[in-house]
Amino acid sequence: MILIGNGTVITREEACPMIANGGVLTDGTKIVRVGDFEDLKKEYPDAEVMDVGGRLIMPGLINTHEHIYSAFARGLSIKGYDPRGFLDILDGMWWTIDRHLTLEQTRLSAVATYIDCIKNGVTTVFDHHASFGQIEGSLFAIADAARELGVRACLCYEVSDRDGEEKARASVKENADFIKYAAKQEGDMVKAMMGMHAQFTISDKTMDLCRENMPEGVGAHIHVAEGIEDLHHCLKHYGKRIVNRLMDHDILGPQTLTAHCIYINSQEMDLLKATDTMVVHNPESNMGNACGCPPTMEIFKRGILTGLGTDGYTHDMFESYKVANVLHKHSLCDANAAWGEVPAMLFEGNAKIANRYFKTPLGVLKEGAAADIVVAEYDPLTPMHAGNINSHMLFGMNGSKIVTTMCNGKVLMKDRELLGIDEAKAMADCRQAAKELADSINA
Repeated sequence: MILIGNGTVITREEACPMIANGGVLTDGTKIVRVGDFEDLKKEYPDAEVMDVGGRLIMPGLINTHEHIYSAFARGLSIKGYDPRGFLDILDGMWWTIDRHLTLEQTRLSAVATYIDCIKNGVTTVFDHHASFGQIEGSLFAIADAARELGVRACLCYEVSDRDGEEKARASVKENADFIKYAAKQEGDMVKAMMGMHAQFTISDKTMDLCRENMPEGVGAHIHVAEGIEDLHHCLKHYGKRIVNRLMDHDILGPQTLTAHCIYINSQEMDLLKATDTMVVHNPESNMGNACGCPPTMEIFKRGILTGLGTDGYTHDMFESYKVANVLHKHSLCDANAAWGEVPAMLFEGNAKIANRYFKTPLGVLKEGAAADIVVAEYDPLTPMHAGNINSHMLFGMNGSKIVTTMCNGKVLMKDRELLGIDEAKAMADCRQAAKELADSINA
C-alpha cells in the first residue's frame, strides 16, 4: 500500500471536493481510501508513506485528442513550405511528416510524447495516429511505448483515402487488428477505436469498410468540420452536411468521438445529442491553424458530452484550459463565457469520455477509482476552498507545476525525476530520430 498525503486533496467528487490535510491510500492499481492524512496513517501503519509537504494532490489528467505522430514537428523546417490555408498546412506539414515516418520513429514519437505527458500530469491519452510511410504495426509500436512509460492509452489509426485505396484498406486493417488485440488485454490500460481522418478524405466505400470493422462497444475517432473546406466538400460531393453524412453511414453513437466540430449547425448538434456522440474541443490547434472558433459553448449547453484535447499542439492540459477560457470570451464578446464550461470539459467531460472505454473510474479520487494521481507544487497566494479550486488552477498553475505522477498505482515520476526509464538516453534517441526524419523530408 502507498499513502500519498499531507497535502490538499482535490478529489473531483461533488460530495467532498477538497480535503485540507488529506491523503489518498492506494493498493495495487486502485484507490482504497481517501480521507484525513493522520487518520489514514493510524489506520494503515504499514503503508508506505509519500509525504507531499503541503502540495496539491489531484486525479491524473486526461487528454481526449492527441497526435503522437506530430512529436518531431517541433522546430521542423520543410523546404518550400509556405501555407496559404488549412489544406496547405495539412498536406505541406502533417501529411508530409506522416508519409516519412518509420515504425521506429513512430515508437520514439510516442516515447517523447508520453514523457511530456507524465511531466505534465497526464496519465490517460486518446491518440489519433497517422504514419502512411509505415502503417502496419504502428499502433502496436505506440502501445509498446505506453506500456514502457506506464500510461493509459486509447489508440486508433487515421483512415484516409488521400494516399489511395490500398493504404486506406491497410489503415482499416491496422485499426481492426489493434481493436482485437486491445479487447484481449487485461489491466484496463490499453483500448482501441476506429480512427478516421475527416470525411473529405474518406470515400463512401472506405467509410462503410470502417463501419464494418467497428465491433460492438467500439466507436470512431474522427475529425469533424475542422476547416470550412471540409464542409464545402461534403455539401458539393454528397449534398449534405458532415454530421448528416456520418449519421447516414452509422458512424455516430455513444462510443464515437468527434474532434473539433467548428463548422456544424444547430441541426447537426441535434444529431450529436440524439445519438449521444462525444465532442472534443482543441482550442490552441484551431487558433494556430486559423480554422476558426467552434460553437463549443452552445454544444456544451445542449448537453452534448464535451471534452478538452490538445490535437498535439501541447501536452499541458492546463495550457489548453487557459486558452479555451480566453478564446470563447473573445469570440463571444462575453466576459462571463467559459468560466464553468471549460473546467467542466477538462475535469468532468474528459473523465466521462474516458470511462466509455476504460472500466475503472478515472479523473476522480475516491474508493475504487484508478490509482492515477498527480502532485502539484502550488502554494496559493489567496485562500483556496472548494468553491474556487478551478480559478486557482486557471490563474496559478501549469503543467510544469506537477512534481509527482502515479498511474495505475505505479509512480512514474517523483520530484520531477522519471522512474523506470533513462530519460536522457530516451531523449537522445528521440533527437536522433527527429533529425533523421527531417533529413528524409528535406532530402
